[in-house]
Amino acid sequence: MDYAELISQITAGALHLALRVLLAVLFFLIGVQVIKAVRKLIRRSMERAHAEVGATQFVDSFVKAALYVVLVLLLASSCGVDAASIVAVLGSAGVAIGLAVQGSLSNLAGGVLILMLRPFRVGDYIIESSTGKEGTVTEIQIFYTKLLTFDNQTVVLPNGSLANNSLVNVTAQDCRRLDITVSVSYRADLKQAKETLARVLEQDEAVMKDKEHIVFVSQLGSSSVDLGVRCWFRQPDYWPGKWRVTENCKLALDKAGIEIPFNQLDVHLDKG
Repeated sequence: MDYAELISQITAGALHLALRVLLAVLFFLIGVQVIKAVRKLIRRSMERAHAEVGATQFVDSFVKAALYVVLVLLLASSCGVDAASIVAVLGSAGVAIGLAVQGSLSNLAGGVLILMLRPFRVGDYIIESSTGKEGTVTEIQIFYTKLLTFDNQTVVLPNGSLANNSLVNVTAQDCRRLDITVSVSYRADLKQAKETLARVLEQDEAVMKDKEHIVFVSQLGSSSVDLGVRCWFRQPDYWPGKWRVTENCKLALDKAGIEIPFNQLDVHLDKG
């Protein structure tokens, strides 16, 4: 084989390889657009069926991962790699792959459990017990769940952790009870203090009047009489109501001349 023939073969091989790479890239770009169209169709179908936002997000992320795996296998096959060989290699390496991705598989199983059991939904405010992370659920994906905190930080929690640990769903119910402890002096008129705090609850428009709203003696402390202030708010009104009622309790007691005492300590001296 002379030098010119060798150069011709190398050039032909390079052109053939470049053509296959170009076709693979083109096929990949087309596949990406097809995947986007399929995901969009599935999301619209679930929205028309009034599926939960969390379920829609989970199915969307699962379909996305599955379709990209299929696309990669098709690309490998188009490049001359035998798909059966790929499956055989993956099967023989199944144990190693399973050990490597066992955390991801646990998160996938946790996501399925969350979708089926529905301990929380998108829009719920939850507190995760093991880490103490809390926030409003914004996304439920295939492997993780995203929370948005009060100070606008995004917290990403693995689904496996959420499925295997206890959590508090703060907003699962339509209304929430508020308990405030207000301390008054032992010298104060106890009946007047209770009536003053009760008026604060009666005058607050957001307090649910069809539920229990009372003022009671919680305990006799070392330096004060502790009064419990209890009422109910609807979920959207809870935090503004808590801050408003706490402030109005202080203002009402000041107006009535009722003292909120500091901690006190009596010291007795032995004359001997």
